[in-house]
Amino acid sequence: MNEALELEIKNLLIESLNLEDMAPADIDTEAPLFVEGLGLDSIDALELGLALQKRYGLTLSADSAETRQHFRSIRALAQFVAGARKA
Repeated sequence: MNEALELEIKNLLIESLNLEDMAPADIDTEAPLFVEGLGLDSIDALELGLALQKRYGLTLSADSAETRQHFRSIRALAQFVAGARKA
């Protein structure tokens, strides 16, 4: 998989959510981003979504099940961004 893109998204997550006490290495690529895992909430999801839209020019639908799947983990987000870049 695209480890450089996963690292880029981890950095974007840390930057956009002001997680200064966290390093990219602290974030498990496969771990859930919400509830368990990183424990992000809906406000975090909005901020991360906006950051992804700005950085990668993505279009995200806030309430779609598809978007929830993309936000499942860093790896899922990286696959989504990579797929969007090819489209």
